[in-house]
Amino acid sequence: MRDAGGAWRELTYRAALDNARRIAQALLDRRLSTDRPVVILSGNSLEHAVLALAAMHAGIPYAPVAPAYSLLSQDYRTLAAVCAAMQPGLVFADDGPRFATALARLSPRPAVEVVTCTEVPDSPSTSFAALADTHATTEVDDAHECVGADTVAKVLFTSGSTGAPKGVINTHRMLSSNQEQIRTCMPFLADDPPVLCDWLPWNHTFGGNHNFGLTLYNGGTLYIDAGAPTPERFPTTIANLREIATTAYFNVPRGYELLLPALRADADFNRLFFSRLYMLFYAAAGLRQDVADAFERQAIEGCGERIPWVSGLGATETAPFAICTGAMAEPVAGRIGVPAPGVELKVEPVGMLFEARVRGPNVTPGYWRDPERTRASFDDEGFYGLGDAIGLADPADPARGFTFEGRLAEDFKLSTGTWVQVGPLRAALLLQFGDLVQDVVIAAPDREDVRMLVFPNAAVCRRLAGVSADAPVRDALGHAAIVERFTESLAAFCSRHVSTSTRVSRALLLEEPPSIDAGEITDKGSINQKAVLQRRRALVDELYGTSRGARLIDVIHRTADA
Repeated sequence: MRDAGGAWRELTYRAALDNARRIAQALLDRRLSTDRPVVILSGNSLEHAVLALAAMHAGIPYAPVAPAYSLLSQDYRTLAAVCAAMQPGLVFADDGPRFATALARLSPRPAVEVVTCTEVPDSPSTSFAALADTHATTEVDDAHECVGADTVAKVLFTSGSTGAPKGVINTHRMLSSNQEQIRTCMPFLADDPPVLCDWLPWNHTFGGNHNFGLTLYNGGTLYIDAGAPTPERFPTTIANLREIATTAYFNVPRGYELLLPALRADADFNRLFFSRLYMLFYAAAGLRQDVADAFERQAIEGCGERIPWVSGLGATETAPFAICTGAMAEPVAGRIGVPAPGVELKVEPVGMLFEARVRGPNVTPGYWRDPERTRASFDDEGFYGLGDAIGLADPADPARGFTFEGRLAEDFKLSTGTWVQVGPLRAALLLQFGDLVQDVVIAAPDREDVRMLVFPNAAVCRRLAGVSADAPVRDALGHAAIVERFTESLAAFCSRHVSTSTRVSRALLLEEPPSIDAGEITDKGSINQKAVLQRRRALVDELYGTSRGARLIDVIHRTADA
């Protein structure tokens, strides 16, 4: 990661081991354990990495928490719930002043030692440097000898696309077996130590287990990218990628959508980006087919050949690697591949769909101090239910693998009894509207037809409407140019989707972005469909009412008026 002056800070493997042993001794001195674990509030950093390694080395569980729960939340309910579940003995936040308000909410404070890199004003805290200055003794070696395959390494609290966060136990068996599964499916990782430039948060399994883990397991180099796939922070990612040529690139689909214009606009950057790239990997959501096709064209321009795409399906409960496509010569939206080596996959009928259920050494033993939820998540044969619907890519040839068909908990019935498959419908709508929207929510159970709430891309809408970048988004959404663009796109979609389960005849453009406090959005940016519909019930009523306001995009009356 970069220092305040913009230079890269470096941490070698030798220094990381030495620092981890020193901090492990400090943790043992404080009698931290499964009953008094570590909680990390701040994001990716060298200090975060060393503290996490120290805890795992000594067999002390730790829980990395999404910084948004401390920095963006207004009520700190999720942070309080995580700390109540973990009962930590030590809490780390790198920037004390930034996290001061959240730290003050920890209760009971005297039982929790706060460690920071910068002192919290008017509040007792321990400096991270003091931990790192501890002398390691044989007690560290003795503790490490007791760490086994089933020792809890960390607890990851899922942000949940369909429900409340829950603490997923990650054992050392899960992490180590998962890395061997990844290497088996991506053998080039063993041939050439990977070089990554990665923003994905370590409180999430994609960044913290998959990417951080494969770097360590294969002796690679990880540049910590302080950017993110948002309009405000993505310029940082672009600046880093102009300097670091990676051997593998991992991102969520939104990140690829933002990267594509920069590659198109700068031939030198395009050549550098693809100069030693073995693969492009996406997860957490479906990649639009037009984006995948465009990256193929950019790769041919940049290095003269296609760069394979890799994707799959997994979960925090599977560490996360479970189902993988391998290298796809021609990427197909929705393709997830076949089970990774060592993973057993069972396809279980659930209503009209088929749920993916998995069993293997990389699957969690359950949820932290929550036996009831643990029992409910496994079937009688010990398979964990992913909650995802899948189907065969080619029913005549199962070897071609599976496709993702959406989240089971998101699907619903119309009042006519017709099932609406939210996942495929949402993906089709995002493809139709492109950069006009950030996301959509499909409505609504027990109604007569399908409609949707739209979180518009505020920056694009302001530009198209000709209003200033700092103007309220409502000034853009009622503009004739915006209404016409959305209406034309929705009408085009309806002309190709005529069944009652796929025809979306009306949309409501939302001024308020999704709320993390209300559980509408997760730390990785995915939408909690049910939370949005529940919190915005009045807007759903408006969507299905008779009003024809400026923010309502209406194909029903457009057709009737014509």
